[in-house]
Amino acid sequence: MPTSIITTDDLREFKLELLEEIKSLITKQSSGTLKKYLKSSDVMDLLQVSPGTLQNLRINGTLPYTKVGGIIYYDAEEIQNLMTTNRVNHKFE
Repeated sequence: MPTSIITTDDLREFKLELLEEIKSLITKQSSGTLKKYLKSSDVMDLLQVSPGTLQNLRINGTLPYTKVGGIIYYDAEEIQNLMTTNRVNHKFE
């Protein structure tokens, strides 16, 4: 398995990309364009995760959901709360 070296510049770039995505989510939510309930495909696109990862988030209780007739729905506000609660702050010097 090849080894990858992550530099502080890589981490800064990742942080900036993540902040932009969060800003975009907040903007969509405040403008009312973000739906109240999202389907699994919407959540996978939003969080950029695979179906398996989304299933793991459901199974371990990380991401609450509602199932109606075989369709799984997620509360957009709970996803936002999850992102805020799990936020990690790193200081680079």
